[in-house]
Amino acid sequence: MSPNPLANFNMEKLNIFRNPFKMFFPKKMVGIDVGTGSIKVVELSRWGQGKTLENYGEIKSSALYKEPFRNVEKGSNLLSNYFVSRAVRAILDEARIKTKAAIFSIPDFSTFCTSFELPPMSQKELPEAVYYSAPQYIPLPATETTLDWRVVSGEPGDKKTPIKILLVAIPNQVVQDYQKVAQMAGLDLYAVEAEALGLSRVLIKDEKSYICVVDIGVQSTTINVTHGQNLKKSYSLDFAGGQLTYAVSSVLGVGRVEADEIKNREGLMSQQKNIRDTLYLLIDPLLVEIKKILYDFYLQENKEVDAIYLTGGTSSMPGLKEYFEESLRKKVEVPNCFSELLYPPILGRTLEKMAPSFSVATGVALGGLET
Repeated sequence: MSPNPLANFNMEKLNIFRNPFKMFFPKKMVGIDVGTGSIKVVELSRWGQGKTLENYGEIKSSALYKEPFRNVEKGSNLLSNYFVSRAVRAILDEARIKTKAAIFSIPDFSTFCTSFELPPMSQKELPEAVYYSAPQYIPLPATETTLDWRVVSGEPGDKKTPIKILLVAIPNQVVQDYQKVAQMAGLDLYAVEAEALGLSRVLIKDEKSYICVVDIGVQSTTINVTHGQNLKKSYSLDFAGGQLTYAVSSVLGVGRVEADEIKNREGLMSQQKNIRDTLYLLIDPLLVEIKKILYDFYLQENKEVDAIYLTGGTSSMPGLKEYFEESLRKKVEVPNCFSELLYPPILGRTLEKMAPSFSVATGVALGGLET
């Protein structure tokens, strides 16, 4: 990483593979998602246009420690960098992942996303203009943040069309934490990237549609509205899969692990009315917020969202997809982040079940293969 606190972490600018013969060797990249309840690691490779899932692994915080790996209120890692790096190293060793180049996803509650317009200008003028304009749009001192940005509409060099920029600001302390984790885990930090950008890359295949991606995590939910892979809006909500687990635990008087298993196995299709009623009570406010977001987007952009994509571990909860469709009156999908990767056919069913939890790690790893 550049020592410049305003270092541009654009994926297009980053390339640690400078070997002129690299075209003759498969490029490999590790994507790492340090979640609240677990850490997911994916190793991908690229040979020509083909991309292969080489390895993957996951470790739950409950298997190692009493505390989660990170906390929304802290905005970074709750456990020390040392413990997180040990968990990452354990996954790498268990999965026999030898690749050193790694991209870490940055949780959305540790990032600030916004968009703004710049007047027509050349590609050469663009970076300086973004850095000059950025302090007007971010709530943090510019010297304390690392910036990631990309053009979402307009064409640099076109003298008539304004250029719309998506800006992501990440506190330097958060970036430094991931640098330390990577170093202690024996990895080379290739880049860091906001979760929202990784999700858009791996889940969105239709460049013309407007999609609302609902990522339900253990401790928070992120809602991203995209046009193709271009992120238009991003929101963070307090609703979380962990709340559903806690509710089931309280209703049934069982431990958290058992409650989580019941939630994932039965969900809204449970034969027990008290479980269904409790889950509906928590999910309905989320649906109200999504409806508001979709309506506001229509007012601002004069565009209807074409579909809802659910991701994150809770998205596979029985009955959730159908309830979203009924309530939002939109097409709802739970996309498979592995669908365009090569892997042994025998893993098909296993990967399909795992896919919602591995979307972020897979998305950021793909970003490294594209550079």
